[in-house]
Amino acid sequence: MKQSEIKNLTLEDLQDKLADSQKQLTELRMAHAITPLENPLQLRSARRTVARIQTAITERQQESVENGK
Repeated sequence: MKQSEIKNLTLEDLQDKLADSQKQLTELRMAHAITPLENPLQLRSARRTVARIQTAITERQQESVENGK
């Protein structure tokens, strides 16, 4: 998922996407532990997607706290 796509999502959508992405990452890790993945770069991509979503969620939460002051 690209940063431009993440930017357009709401906080609730981001949290849903985060759960899905974390589940996908876990499944990829399990599959890779059993038999090596054909393309191990999928792990890197999934891990970075999770990090991007977590960063966007943190930014949105900080914005809401600052606006609440």
